[in-house]
Amino acid sequence: MSLDASDSLDIRTITASELPQWVSATSVGFLHAPTVADEEVELRGANIDLDRTQGAFEAGRCVATFRSMPRELTVPGGALVAADAITNVSVSATHRRRGIASRMMANDLTAAKQRGDALAILIAAEYPIYGRFGFGPATTITEWEIEVARATKSAPAVVEAGRLEVITPAEALKLGPELHDRFRRRTPGAINRPDRWWELTTGTVRMPSEDWKEPLFVLHRDASTGRPDGLATYSVEEKWHGMLPNCPLTVSHLIAATPTAERALWRYLLSVDWVTTLRTGWRAPDDLLPALLTDPRAARVSHSTDFMWLRLLDTPRALSARTYATAGTLVLDITDPQGHASGTFRLEASADGTATCTLTDTAPDLTLTAADLATLYLGDASAVRLAALGNLTENTPGAAARTDALFRTPRRPWCPDIF
Repeated sequence: MSLDASDSLDIRTITASELPQWVSATSVGFLHAPTVADEEVELRGANIDLDRTQGAFEAGRCVATFRSMPRELTVPGGALVAADAITNVSVSATHRRRGIASRMMANDLTAAKQRGDALAILIAAEYPIYGRFGFGPATTITEWEIEVARATKSAPAVVEAGRLEVITPAEALKLGPELHDRFRRRTPGAINRPDRWWELTTGTVRMPSEDWKEPLFVLHRDASTGRPDGLATYSVEEKWHGMLPNCPLTVSHLIAATPTAERALWRYLLSVDWVTTLRTGWRAPDDLLPALLTDPRAARVSHSTDFMWLRLLDTPRALSARTYATAGTLVLDITDPQGHASGTFRLEASADGTATCTLTDTAPDLTLTAADLATLYLGDASAVRLAALGNLTENTPGAAARTDALFRTPRRPWCPDIF
């Protein structure tokens, strides 16, 4: 895949021999040193599909990077949708404003649609970049910092059903993937975790450029079956003032296949000796945790922002894959400068939540961009709010409210993982 540039740039998929230079360029693009150990290049290369990895070259030097990988995205209703997950997007500061990222993005999205991917996803390092490519923010993350003593003051003794165990990294590597598969199937916005994710998290594989300190893993087992249904990964910084402990505990990951396991894991983490402050890590914006505390005000929001962005590539397939909250019919006129998602579509949802989506020549109820449809897709945004912002046109009175009734979900979507 290559573009015949009018300038001296050569934008194309890379070869195996160019991987070290590409990894070095990616490192520089993300503000790290350009020298990358051969061992790390080999480790990273083992999980890179060269056919989905682009570089921009000038005078033999890699000046921009881009790659994608396959992921499955859970949508409302539990269906797993094939997604083009985009990552490692960088352009050297010496080559900005030359349309390099736009050209690599066009290459990738065209290839993804030809492969049959219904949508594309990414984590946007900067907000203003990706809207012009048809992406919209589809999930949000929130991080809390909790004053433990205040949060648990006068808390009644609660013993959740089940059993907690502190386990080894090897046990987490063995038990975690199957548990995560159950968790992500009940969590719209979640994606699958490849084997390498678990290898890095447990220290089975270590990147030379990254300091790795073994975390603690606590597992929750179901009371009746003994089956693992919750796992938390955390670390504690040991700090003392005189003879008084002042230790912060930071949660890296917490997944649960049942609410019982989720509650039990949080109560365990809040009870760890010497811990004065608990940092939750990236959580769903409607996480259970603050409401579990005797004083929810002890949970201060330290971080709240958009996280995973989404872009529809096959509108009928994507809209037919998810379920809807009520029966109804909606005609959507989607504008998409790149053309992947554009058209006028009739969405017909049945009482059981399933739906069909087909091209139509019927007059549309709503007119909106592909990027705004992406923000609505997982149920986190409001069409009424988008209309108030002037981001969509309501051609039929009440259509925005009907859209919200169809698309909104009982719990907000959540993507726990960066990729």
